[in-house]
Amino acid sequence: MSKVHVKTGDQVIVINGKYRGAKGKVLQVAPSEGKVIVEGVNIVTKHVKPKKMGEQGGLVKAESALYADKVQLICPKCGKPTRVGHTVKENGAKDKKRVCKKCKAEF
Repeated sequence: MSKVHVKTGDQVIVINGKYRGAKGKVLQVAPSEGKVIVEGVNIVTKHVKPKKMGEQGGLVKAESALYADKVQLICPKCGKPTRVGHTVKENGAKDKKRVCKKCKAEF
């Protein structure tokens, strides 16, 4: 089982590839594949068949997954792309928090 540095709902920026510089919210995370789906990024066109009578098929635009190492978390306090650090309080590992490496803000 592998870990991913972002969670669902985080604001991220794409740091390389076709969509470099695009910002969006993480919709879904797949840690086993090391991929994330970001809102408004990596749009693909899918051909969809009608499933029931009367339902319409056609072309549908949807977000596709991209590798998690291509995105970087945006700090909610300073608004800059940053790496994620962790802090653990003295009283145990239950209070583990994520920390911005630039402004040291917890989130």
